[in-house]
Amino acid sequence: MPLLARTVNTPLIIEVRRGAIADLGPLLADQRISAGGDVAVVVGPGQGERIVELIRPTLGSADVFTVAGGTLDAALELGDKLRARSYDAVVGIGGGKTIDTAKYAAARYGIPMVSVATSLANDGIASPIATLDHDGGRPSYGAHIPIAVVVDLDFVESGPDLHNRAGIGELLSNISALADWELAREMCGERVDGLAATLARTGAEAIINHPGDMTDDGFVTILAESLIASGLAMAISGTSRPCSGGCHEIMHAMHLLRLGTGSHGEQVGLGGLFCTFLRGDLPRFRQMASCLHRHGLPILPADLALTDDQFVDVVLHAPRTRPDRYTIIEHLDLSPDGIRDRLADYADALRDHLR
Repeated sequence: MPLLARTVNTPLIIEVRRGAIADLGPLLADQRISAGGDVAVVVGPGQGERIVELIRPTLGSADVFTVAGGTLDAALELGDKLRARSYDAVVGIGGGKTIDTAKYAAARYGIPMVSVATSLANDGIASPIATLDHDGGRPSYGAHIPIAVVVDLDFVESGPDLHNRAGIGELLSNISALADWELAREMCGERVDGLAATLARTGAEAIINHPGDMTDDGFVTILAESLIASGLAMAISGTSRPCSGGCHEIMHAMHLLRLGTGSHGEQVGLGGLFCTFLRGDLPRFRQMASCLHRHGLPILPADLALTDDQFVDVVLHAPRTRPDRYTIIEHLDLSPDGIRDRLADYADALRDHLR
């Protein structure tokens, strides 16, 4: 499938509230989703069983599939199962791996997809992209944007706190990604979609300036809506550019080199912070650093179990992950010693700002 096909489709239904999963039956009966109730429900292991028991009385003739791993192979296997029957829609319920697996399988056979998120770790809950493990890496595959997006705040609240907070890092990385997109327009003549850029930027600004945390329903609701807006930005622009630049190149390099720890959102949050420092935008750098630090997210390579030398290797390898993309990393084209010097300056700047 192409990386990302341009589409102007947007979700018909967006719900962010408590108890949304318990009320899923009436939503799936909506004529815009399913005329006859023939839907496939896809869940992950563990929590998925609890979810199925909760919604079983309202599922009707729905079939339930359990997937694990978030791999391309799992998505292809699910797709083969979906072909066995004519479904009105596929409903992916769970975290990012489950939703991306369902999203890719549904797109492969042209079946509308409903995204029901139980965590807020990344913007995949509403994006036209499925990120799946394959051949030692985590490539991104083009998919259809969900026709409905539902976020159940009860399940988000009961999930791992750090996992959900990673969505903050994902959103803050938009700031760096958008700066990279503008740089590509200036240096390479790349087209920038103003509406998409506005959606991606608005979500990041809403989070970076919000005083709340994951214990605050208002903050969590804004986080969910901002991640959905990021997905819409990518759908409108036909590219992941509004939300992916050098920040994501660093994340992909970590996966390919098998270095470091942390989730997607934690890695791109740190990557976006480092790229913003490379860009010399110190006011933004300090603003982002304060937000990441306030929410207990990584700001130094050591926070992701990376040595300085390993991080230098990651930054050197980053451009190879997206050779078609122009970011601050490609623009500066630093040597290993140059990256090491900038990293030392970066660490000093963080200490001076946060002490």
